[in-house]
This record gives sequence, structure tokens and C-alpha cells, in this order.
Amino acid sequence: MAARDPKEAAAIRELMIANRILAHQGVVDAFGHISVRNPVNPKRYFMARPRAPELVVEDDIWEFHLDSTPVEPKTLSIYSERYIHGGLYMARPDVNAVCHNHAYQLIPYGITETVMRPVLHVASVIGSEVPIWEIREEFGDTNLLVTDNDRGRSLARAFGRGRAVLMRGHGATVGAHSLKACVYVAIYLMVNAELVREAKKLGGEITYLNQGEIKLLDTMNFAEPPMERTWEYWCRRAGFATPAPAKPAKRTKPGAAKRRTRRR
Repeated sequence: MAARDPKEAAAIRELMIANRILAHQGVVDAFGHISVRNPVNPKRYFMARPRAPELVVEDDIWEFHLDSTPVEPKTLSIYSERYIHGGLYMARPDVNAVCHNHAYQLIPYGITETVMRPVLHVASVIGSEVPIWEIREEFGDTNLLVTDNDRGRSLARAFGRGRAVLMRGHGATVGAHSLKACVYVAIYLMVNAELVREAKKLGGEITYLNQGEIKLLDTMNFAEPPMERTWEYWCRRAGFATPAPAKPAKRTKPGAAKRRTRRR
């Protein structure tokens, strides 16, 4: 096999770490998956083989065309729900990373009339309201899984121009412009769900973020400093220490070393 382009190799490495982060944060357990669009060839994407995300290593990551067929034939099993990823990449050229998870905190919002809206400033990234995809509407009784391109396209339509969609009785799908942003949205979607549930226990009307706040907060939350800060934090907690930036060497005045030598 030919050596990978450095950008592809970096994307694969980052995708492996993203799997570990999502597992450590409780967004995924034995199930769930995340993918990233190939930075060199946008008509392909990378995704791990079926394995608990916490155990994924770089060699587990395979490459797929946007119709979700593998670039190279595989003798091992492939995720049956890879069509979630391919369908969204085909529908949204601006989406470069996709995560599907079964976070239990999200399930109640897909099976009740409680709307998922952001209440936390860092959760503005989930959008003003997260839609629900009801698989029965197009496909009748199913096992709720997205196992072909027709279902993948249907899910992408429900996803629309946002960053997340709930899947009735199944979980959620998140998509964003970068892998780090996708992880950020997936984590804070789950956190926001917990906060809304707790707020409802207190009674009274909940104050959600409004459109103006969401727009301003998106600019802040997706800026490079917050993205890098959270990524570094989550990497460290998942066991991937990122190197600290090198400190600049102290400048020595010309002749100082000689003067110190003469004094000895």
C-alpha cells in the first residue's frame, strides 16, 4: 500500500483520538461512530471498522466513497450505518465530520414533545432547535437503523442546514465543518440535554438562548482558541497528552559567555 499523504495521515490520527474522546466523555459506549471527510479527496471519508470507539486504533480506520462503499474490499465486517455519514457528506459539502451516537440523555427528546433548544452558552452550537427524524414516515416499521443510501438521504433531509438531528428511539447525528467542531457539538448537545432536564425539574418556564445570542456565541465558540483549548483538555483526559508549545530560548548578550569564563 502506498504511503498516505501527510494530511490524510494526520486526519486518521485525529479521528482515532476523537473516538477515544467521545468514549471518555460518555457520548458513545460500545456503540456509536465518528467519521471525517478525506482532506485530500473530499469525495471520500474515513471511518473506523465496527469496534467500541474506546478501543479504536489507527489501523482500524478505513476509507469509503460517499456512497459508503469501501475504497478497498474488506473481509471484516463494516458498520451497517455508515450510510448516515455518506448521506450527510453528499447532501452537505460544508460538513467535514459526522458523529452518530446513542447518548442516553438525548433519547427522551426524540420520543416526547420536549423540544431540544440551547440553554448553555457553549451549547449555542447545536442550533436554535434540533429537529427529529422519524424513520416511520418514509420507511414504515424498521429496526430503526440507517442501513442504505435511501435512509441516509432521508436523514440528511431532516438534518437540513443545522448541526444536529435527533433520531426517534435511536440517538442523534451531529455534523460540523471540522472534526474538532463535531466533537465539540456532540459533547455539548449531550450536556445541554442534561441541563434542560434538570431545569424542568425546578418548574416554571425555561429561558433558552435567542437567535441573536446564538449567532454571537457561534462566532465565539467556533473560534480557534476555544476549539484548541477544549480539544487539548479532552485529549489529555482521554490519555493523549498534547505537547506544550516550546518556550523561546533566552537571548544571551554577545560576549556574556566569555566574560563569565574570565571570572572563573
